[in-house]
Amino acid sequence: MKLKTLAAGIALSMGATVMSFNAMAAEDTIKVGVLHSLSGTMAISETTLKDTVLMMIEEQNKKGGLLGKKLEPVVVDPASNWPLFAEKTRELITKEGVDVIFGCWTSVSRKSVLPVIEELNGLMFYPVQYEGEESSKNVFYTGAAPNQQAVPAVDYLMNELGVERWVLAGTDYVYPRTTNKILEAYLKSKGVAEEDIMINYTPFGHSDWQSIVSDVKKFGSAGKKTAVVSTINGDANVPFYKELGNQGISSEDIPVVAFSVGEEELSGIDTKPLVGHLAAWNYFQSVDNEANEEFIEKWKAYTSDERVTNDPMEATYIGFNMWANAVTQAGTTEVDAVGQAMIGQKSPNLTGGMAVMNKNHHLSKPVLIGEIQGDGQFEVVWETESIVMGDAWSDYLPGSKDLIADWTDPVKCGNYNTKTKTCSGQNY
Repeated sequence: MKLKTLAAGIALSMGATVMSFNAMAAEDTIKVGVLHSLSGTMAISETTLKDTVLMMIEEQNKKGGLLGKKLEPVVVDPASNWPLFAEKTRELITKEGVDVIFGCWTSVSRKSVLPVIEELNGLMFYPVQYEGEESSKNVFYTGAAPNQQAVPAVDYLMNELGVERWVLAGTDYVYPRTTNKILEAYLKSKGVAEEDIMINYTPFGHSDWQSIVSDVKKFGSAGKKTAVVSTINGDANVPFYKELGNQGISSEDIPVVAFSVGEEELSGIDTKPLVGHLAAWNYFQSVDNEANEEFIEKWKAYTSDERVTNDPMEATYIGFNMWANAVTQAGTTEVDAVGQAMIGQKSPNLTGGMAVMNKNHHLSKPVLIGEIQGDGQFEVVWETESIVMGDAWSDYLPGSKDLIADWTDPVKCGNYNTKTKTCSGQNY
């Protein structure tokens, strides 16, 4: 009995030692949450961003990590299930103890995460173009706001191509609906009549485009130059573009400018019928400079294949580098300290120049219009002369034009009304 008791005591002691060692090991790493859909309708776009974060973590660890600690990725799959994004976020923060999260693509997934990350005072970097109308203390938006993508794209179509009739086609959720609301107001402010604006929404994963494309073709036969402004997301883009080709709609007839189609989405389809259609982003793989060439080489070496790069990857790259710099500057991974250190951070764009993180938690960066080529790449046909500061609140919506986001003293508010001098939402 004494021997059994002694053995049990030794086992307990060894178990406690192992637990203590594991706890120490966990404390010796900085955990990085990766919250991207690896299955479901958005996997076509998000899987690449997961791999981008893992590549950046590996590269940072080769440099010695941060604050003398290695970075440890914690990857979860919310599976294109919007409520599951919230559950996985809570799990990452409360169970896994991550110090930062890189994640989400759709705005509905971000909206699902937002109350959780604010409640638990987490930190997230969101790397995709979105509709604006938001600024959270706990989120840094490294993708384009509407004034860095949607509005410049419409200006290009109107001024350079002479477009007079507009099809606003999107997936049925918050990003396309809010973006199109902004664009509809913007077009009307430019004198476009209501009958010259057609708006259409389809569900995620929509596959039967025959009647919708037929309606677009009919709408474009009124004798006025017509274009499609596309906020269609995910794998629904593949049958959409195929149906354009099936019905013989070329870029010369009705050009399409897309906000959610990049090199990754085009890699799965025959792009020859789509030559001449457009996309608006802040980055294209085809941009010829040394920084971009180096990034592409690293990506190909990491993935050991010919996978393409795209805009949300660059936004992830910029956000990760800024976060690493902010952690180093703050000397801690504590969220509020890192958040304050983030404002004013700079990181080289892969298209040239420097991206700057502003006090509204949005970047300043250039805007580019690209034309689809036969090889699935884009030729840049237009770009802004300088970087454009992301605007959290639209100047074209009545409820937003008086709002600003400013996370510095004395405002420290994401939706500060400049007329009433009040903050109506989250603040410090």
